[in-house]
Amino acid sequence: MLMYPHIDPVAVHLGPLAVHWYGLTYLAAFAMFLLLGTLRLRQPPFAGIQGAGAWTRRDVEDILFLGVMGVILGGRIGYCLFYKPGFYISHPLDIFKVWQGGMSFHGGLLGVILAFSWFAWSRHKPWLQVADFVAPCVPPGLAAGRIGNFINGELWGRFADPSLPWAMVFPQSGSLMPRHPSQIYQFLMEGVLLFILLWVYARRQHKPGQVAAMFLLGYGAFRFIAEYFREPDDFLGLLDFGLSMGQWLCIPMILGGIALWVWSDRHFASAAPAATPPNSGTIS
Repeated sequence: MLMYPHIDPVAVHLGPLAVHWYGLTYLAAFAMFLLLGTLRLRQPPFAGIQGAGAWTRRDVEDILFLGVMGVILGGRIGYCLFYKPGFYISHPLDIFKVWQGGMSFHGGLLGVILAFSWFAWSRHKPWLQVADFVAPCVPPGLAAGRIGNFINGELWGRFADPSLPWAMVFPQSGSLMPRHPSQIYQFLMEGVLLFILLWVYARRQHKPGQVAAMFLLGYGAFRFIAEYFREPDDFLGLLDFGLSMGQWLCIPMILGGIALWVWSDRHFASAAPAATPPNSGTIS
């Protein structure tokens, strides 16, 4: 069995300032989004859009800024609402104690959706076009976040068979039994594999919204699978039908992804997004 290698959560001390590895993974996520967003500008349909609706590097930077706000605010509020609503209703000031931990991916996703909805409305860009632009650029950031979880020694997995070659003991879990390194599973599935599949899929012409739909479907499915290996939150445990809170939150994502893809396939006659009317998918 492998023993979790204790890693100092502080990467470097700069005088009185302590730079944490987790913070660096967030910076890496934002940098990768900026790089991939710039590359996305060269792909169809974005490279072929001319005039007032043309995409620029400034658009990528603005989406990143709004996305960061959406991740932080949505992730924190989502955690408070989805995982500990009773506690935070009784202790509302603790909502602001983000240094104590507590972020939800699904809440962050809702925050990002609101953020790029504002971007689409303010820039007069089709909402589905913005969603398709953002979707393939997200998984590498998710991968960076899972590396941060592993470095912090948090979100460990459920008990594993000791014969499993990569079973790992996480002493901070309060048990010396071997566990699944579920952070690495999520890094590989929700980060690396989802990015490869989406990036290849997005390089071809698709109807508006179908790239975003594949992100919802892909992430929801991979996260649902990974939750079978991840230890559920001790204050929640497993819920109805033996599913974790993460799995229950993934079900609407999977269904929403399927519904969006089917709706787009039926609603848009042309398979080329560039040929859609200028106002298709906009927020009115």
